[in-house]
Amino acid sequence: MIERHVQASGGMIHARADGEAREDRPWIMLSNSLASDLSMWDGQIPLLTRGYRVLRYDTRGHGRSAVAKGTTGIPDLAADAVAVMDAFGIAACTVMGLSLGGMTALQLALSHPRRIERLVCCDAFAETPAPAQAMWDERIAAVGRGGMDAILAGTLERWLSPAFRAAQPATTEKVAAMIRATPVAGYQACAAAIKTLALLPHLSRIACPAHFVVGERDAGSTPAVMQAMAEKVAGARLAVVPGSGHLPNIDNAAGFEAAVAPFLSLD
Repeated sequence: MIERHVQASGGMIHARADGEAREDRPWIMLSNSLASDLSMWDGQIPLLTRGYRVLRYDTRGHGRSAVAKGTTGIPDLAADAVAVMDAFGIAACTVMGLSLGGMTALQLALSHPRRIERLVCCDAFAETPAPAQAMWDERIAAVGRGGMDAILAGTLERWLSPAFRAAQPATTEKVAAMIRATPVAGYQACAAAIKTLALLPHLSRIACPAHFVVGERDAGSTPAVMQAMAEKVAGARLAVVPGSGHLPNIDNAAGFEAAVAPFLSLD
């Protein structure tokens, strides 16, 4: 394991690499969701390190990464990811992102196509219509008034199914702690970036092999929304993780790994 703090345009980004350091071992980079940190991927590290060196980082304003000054856009988040790749000497890699991380992965494939070998986009969307923009305004205001606890219950309900929360209270509390630990300013800046998302008309330009994954019960990035996204990318397919909410890699880890393993040549 190697940890580094990488200087990016918005400040220092905390990054971590796992897996056997061999020249013939390809890299996969993981990008986390809003209100989480790189530990959200802990459960997938045993699978991924079977075939990859795994690079994770905390999105700006999350985890141990700095809160950037000024406004943040999705292209800024993609630029941060490129800075992390550069710091580890990675010319190109597979990228897998979930929710905000999935949006970042889409932006990377569009604006830095030579750096992305394959793309896995999970539980994301590619544009934010006006009604959804108003919802983000409400969440931004809520955390401003009451801190991250103001959105904690609703976030857990969207992320994890009732069955999982009942059966796995310790893991649910770990996820809750991750949400609470997110700096309010970091959350607000990235939520404001999501409001500006407008990638849907451009998805047909994605040239690398792409795979889309979504939780069956995700109420925001629904299977129908992600199927429409996948249909815009040549050769892409959608895998649905049974019974899962917005964080299928935690809510149904086995189902999630079954959905991504064949595409990543790990089956």
